[in-house]
Amino acid sequence: MAQKKRKVLIFIALLLFIMYFLLAGRSVKREVVLEAEWINSLLNSSNEGGFSAAADSLLPFTLGSRFGYVDSSGQIAINRIKTNEIYLSQNMWTEYASEPSNIEIQNVFEEVIVNIDNTNIGNAGYPILLDNRIFIIGSGQNSLSEIGMYGNVLWTYEFGAPLTCIDAASGLLLTGSIDGLVEVFNSSGERIFNFEPGGSQYSVILGCAISSDGSRIGIISGVDQQRFLLLERSGVAGGTESSEYKVVYHEFLNSDFRRPVRIMFIDEDRRIVYEQTNGLGCYNIRTRRGFFIPLDGEIAAIDESGDSGFFFVITSHPFQEKRLIGIKLPQERWLSSSLSARDVIFLRASFTSDDVFLGRTGTSLVIGGGSVLISFGLEEK
Repeated sequence: MAQKKRKVLIFIALLLFIMYFLLAGRSVKREVVLEAEWINSLLNSSNEGGFSAAADSLLPFTLGSRFGYVDSSGQIAINRIKTNEIYLSQNMWTEYASEPSNIEIQNVFEEVIVNIDNTNIGNAGYPILLDNRIFIIGSGQNSLSEIGMYGNVLWTYEFGAPLTCIDAASGLLLTGSIDGLVEVFNSSGERIFNFEPGGSQYSVILGCAISSDGSRIGIISGVDQQRFLLLERSGVAGGTESSEYKVVYHEFLNSDFRRPVRIMFIDEDRRIVYEQTNGLGCYNIRTRRGFFIPLDGEIAAIDESGDSGFFFVITSHPFQEKRLIGIKLPQERWLSSSLSARDVIFLRASFTSDDVFLGRTGTSLVIGGGSVLISFGLEEK
């Protein structure tokens, strides 16, 4: 009898343990951790001789009076003091005078790859390097020429109003102008699409971005009221490059910017983020849901990658205070468009600096302040 009672008690204890495990158990929450990888002072670093890293593995940076390229290990490919205007892309850069008669385009090994005689261009202007292509925007910002690898003009397009934004990807060129017109051009400089968002008292285009495959366009347009629009390509017509884009989402914003607005596709084109008053807008393309991420201060630098669902910004505050903000981008299961800061922000770190830099290369986050670059490895534990 005693043995039978003992077996019953053991069974009950085991049953209670199983019930507790199933009902009261909680999974351990994974946390995002930043681990220091390297620190490099630009004042003590010079260009490394015999640098052999692939160009697409380098991160272009500008910090204070310096600019250059650094790889994920902290090795410096270029470390120069700015003496004129500069334009850096992933694998090309140029430094030019305020009224340049000649423009040299160099690669990350400081070799001149294109020499442009600016006086031979009808509306001489300034270089723009996008999508492995070289453009010259006219001094009045109402003309654009593409330059070939021999410094020759491939094509020129005259716009009806000054350009306010430009982006390029997948052989396509996207422009927005002060008169509220958005235009898309193919690799030959032929206009294949144009669109006027309208819906505002002043229809200026303040920001534009095109996805890496050219299938989507993001736009910030108008003053009073300002709008965010997402357009998707509906297909290629008649076997030609003529494509049509249609609005699939639009939203009136609470912002009233009278300046260029940051907007970009991130996280391998899964999302698009854009500036708003006191925060960022984030639109998930798969779920067709928009979210607002509240932030304090003015945005001083922004992560253009957003890989793996993590996104970083640096905000600026009085007395040269800067704050690094880590954001875990809203997951698809979050259906509410109203999020508090604690729902998405997993990191806040303050530091003091006049100038800042922020970039991502692989799984490394590179932060610049003063004359120092610091790299942190990003992982979830």
